[in-house]
Amino acid sequence: MRELKKPAHGTRPLAAGNAFERPVFARVRRLCLSLPESSEALAWGHPTFKAGRKMFCAFEIIGGRPSMAFRLPAADVTAALKDVRCFASPYGRGLWVSVWVDGAVDRTQIEQLVDRSFRTVATKRQIAALELGTSA
Repeated sequence: MRELKKPAHGTRPLAAGNAFERPVFARVRRLCLSLPESSEALAWGHPTFKAGRKMFCAFEIIGGRPSMAFRLPAADVTAALKDVRCFASPYGRGLWVSVWVDGAVDRTQIEQLVDRSFRTVATKRQIAALELGTSA
């Protein structure tokens, strides 16, 4: 497991309260909630997103830095951890990957992680609705 990086010099650690108001979180929130049968709930003091009853994305502050976590298949975790922006989430038995979002954010990467994470936990019905382009 990769060691968590400290905030960049001159960067103040963030408090969870206003950190999730940043534009990157607003974009990902809209994306997550556009998926079939998705919902947002507060858990452990931060926003999480579920497909039905299963969580697929979480917004977090880790070591004072904002990040997003995604539930992925084991093979995808290994591949994602090769990216320097990604790190193993400190929970989830190796099936969650987190991405720092306090620097440059690759929108395409985040969109792909949201999609892959949703498909990892979604039911066949939810995936079918996604492929038809409908949300419930």
